Amino acid sequence: MSTTTDDKLVYMANQIGKFFAHKGDEKAVAGIADHILKFWDPRMRAKILAHLAAGGAGLDPNTKRAVETLR
Repeated sequence: MSTTTDDKLVYMANQIGKFFAHKGDEKAVAGIADHILKFWDPRMRAKILAHLAAGGAGLDPNTKRAVETLR
């Protein structure tokens, strides 16, 4: 997996997190996870999970929590 791909996925996931931020932490985490499940290709989900397994560098806290729920 390339760093460029990781960077793009982290950016996209964090943008989703920013969209849901106004809902409060718990609802934001649920919203982020739901969005990723519904709209991300399985390969993209696999790559963000692999990124998380490697430490999840760059993921905002709520975004990281949301990705953790996808394991």
